[in-house]
Amino acid sequence: MPANPGFPLSLDVRGYPVVVLGGDEEAAEKTKRLLDAGAKVTVVAPTLHDHLKQLAASAKVVHRGRHFREADLESAILILNMVRGDRDFARSLFAKAREKKVLLWSVDFPEASSVIMPAVVATGHVRIAISTSGQAPALSGFIKEDLERILDGEFAAFLDWLGELREQAKKDEPDVEKRRTLLREALDGFRFLGKVQYPKVWLELRAQQKAGSSAQS
Repeated sequence: MPANPGFPLSLDVRGYPVVVLGGDEEAAEKTKRLLDAGAKVTVVAPTLHDHLKQLAASAKVVHRGRHFREADLESAILILNMVRGDRDFARSLFAKAREKKVLLWSVDFPEASSVIMPAVVATGHVRIAISTSGQAPALSGFIKEDLERILDGEFAAFLDWLGELREQAKKDEPDVEKRRTLLREALDGFRFLGKVQYPKVWLELRAQQKAGSSAQS
């Protein structure tokens, strides 16, 4: 499949209806992210993961204990298809979603999706979305894990301090340029440093490629 970087956006789902198809652990994780973003979530699945059962019991989500029906598309702005392995269903759902002008993401079938779901690092108020344009989804997960270790609680506290400093500067300093200078000085010395450690199989392949290139020249 050709790489498709898409057009990165952050979708405001606060107060809007979103449908999650599937009731496994992965569906529970996506549902939590949607609830954190303020969406009104309906989960359509015959059975539910324990966490989803708790959310349904506390009326935080609406549960439809059955398989998908076309009526589930009505009024929804986004559908998350968490049903794996059924490409015929994913294709059919994609056609219906396009007809109804509803955004769709299918967990294992990007060709039948109108949006890309990036891996997201969330630390304090920072959100970093990671996408490989559908070429290596597993790599996004590895990058996410490493960034979460780097952007720890100390980073979240630093960000909170910067926010407080900005609010205070807006009260105390009416001059926009002086305020901007003050806030930039607060960041003096901050650097985001890192180094990529590649797997052995890649390093060996690159060594062979370089050796072959040298032999030809």
